[in-house]
Amino acid sequence: MTITKSVTDILNGSITAIKSVIPLQVNVKQPSLLKEPFDQKDMAVLIGMTGDVRGRIIIDAATESFQAIGSSMFGMPLEGDMLESFAGELGNMIAGNLSTKLSDLDYNMDITPPTVIVGNSKMYGLKDGLILPIQIETVGDLSIILVVEK
Repeated sequence: MTITKSVTDILNGSITAIKSVIPLQVNVKQPSLLKEPFDQKDMAVLIGMTGDVRGRIIIDAATESFQAIGSSMFGMPLEGDMLESFAGELGNMIAGNLSTKLSDLDYNMDITPPTVIVGNSKMYGLKDGLILPIQIETVGDLSIILVVEK
C-alpha cells in the first residue's frame, strides 16, 4: 500500500469518525500541511497509531470547545479533572472509530492510550503532518493533526 493511499484513507476515516462521534453539525475544511513547530495553545489529546499505520493523531481545541462538546454529549458542564478525562476519552472514541473504519479497508491498526496536554506548548517531530480544520456548530473550531510515518 502506498503512503499516499494510507494518508488518504486515514484522512477520510478521521472525517467519518468525527462525524460519528460528535453529535453536532460538523463542517470539515480543506486540510493543509503542518509547519513545525506546532503551537498547542490550550488543550490537546495525543494518541499514537501502531500496526500497519504508524503515526500520531492530535486533537487540538480550546478548553471551551471541549467543554461544549462534553456538555452536548452528557447534558452537563465538565470542568477540571472531569474535562481532562473527557478530552482523553473523546480522543479514544475518535481514534478507536478511525481504527475500526480502517480495519474495514484491511488495515491492522491499534491505538495507544491518550495523552492529554493542557496549557501552552510547542510540539516538534510532526514533520509531514496534516492539519484538518473542523468547525463544529455551537462549539467552535477543532483541529485534527495527522502524522503518518513512512
